[in-house]
Amino acid sequence: MCDASNHAIGAVLGQRIGKEPHVIYYASRMLDNTQSNYTTTEKELLAVVFALEKFRHYLLGTKVVVFSDHAALKYLLSKKEAKPRLIRWILLLQEFDLTIKDKKGAKNLVADHLSRLVTNNDPSPLNDEFR
Repeated sequence: MCDASNHAIGAVLGQRIGKEPHVIYYASRMLDNTQSNYTTTEKELLAVVFALEKFRHYLLGTKVVVFSDHAALKYLLSKKEAKPRLIRWILLLQEFDLTIKDKKGAKNLVADHLSRLVTNNDPSPLNDEFR
């Protein structure tokens, strides 16, 4: 599962054993200033690229299903013309036996949460005294 927000991207690596999903790995990171200006579709694709790079050693040589709440990602894989950045990312995706499936935000809670974590850049001062 992958998701993106205006400030971060998140991904969850999991596998099904029977019908039960089991989490293997959680990952997320903040977007830099340039990435924050990407379109929603670019951010969502960046989340997929981040996940595939992060989990590469688990995923190469296996069937990979990516769940995303952004339906346009499926369209991007068949698009013939795109920005050079998107073309580079699409070439990376072609290294994997990849299927992208829609998963609405309400059912994509973990990845959605990871992409929306907020960090406070102003650290709280430490108190020298305890009361």
